[in-house]
Formats: sequence, C-alpha cells, structure tokens
Amino acid sequence: QVQLVESGGGLVQAGDSLRLSCTASGRTFSNLVMGWFRQAPGKEREFVCGIIRSGLSTQYADSVKGRFTISRDNAKNILYLQMNSLKPEDTAVYYCAARDGHYSDYIPRDTVDMRYWGEGTLVTVSS
Repeated sequence: QVQLVESGGGLVQAGDSLRLSCTASGRTFSNLVMGWFRQAPGKEREFVCGIIRSGLSTQYADSVKGRFTISRDNAKNILYLQMNSLKPEDTAVYYCAARDGHYSDYIPRDTVDMRYWGEGTLVTVSS
C-alpha cells in the first residue's frame, strides 16, 4: 500500500502563489507515476498535472499550463505542485495520486487509472 499526505493548501488572493506538497510512504517512491487532481464544489474530480517516475517528463491540463509546475524529489519521497498566478477558478480540493509504474510511465488523466489517493488539501483563491 501507498500512503499519500498532502499539505500546503490555504486561502490566497488572485494572482498569488502557493506550493503544495505530497509526502509518500509505503512503496518505493521512484517506482510511482504521480499526479495532481482537483475537485471544485459541485464538479467532478479533474486532472491537473502528472509526472513520470524519473521526473524528466510532465503533462498539464490546458487550464493550468504555464502557471503550475509539478516536480518530485525521489530522494525525499515528496511530490510538489508550484501554483503561480492563481485564479478564483483554481479553488478546489487538490489531491495527490499515484499509480505503480513498473512497466510504463503512462500518466493517467482519468481518476480510475490512479490507484492511490491522498485525502486532499483545500485551496481557496479569492478575487
């Protein structure tokens, strides 16, 4: 099993920056393909970004491309999400997610393809 714990959420103003962290345990972190998803009130959970095991390749949703940066530190077992130029529409609960990447670095954009999930951290952006 993999345990994922997010931190770093909070209340910020539009245009501000925030960095989320996700600490993983229970499995070799460098074997996991990681991602961030978010769920706004009344909406379905959606893909935000993902990163392959080595950290050398990433993918982003169009809505965050150029503003958000995903990264990982395999030595510390931590996944990061740097969020800049935040907008009110970025308000959501942000979830860290993972899948075992033993045979593939495929980055899922569908929630059903991620096996492990954190409890989420709330990000609120005021206008």
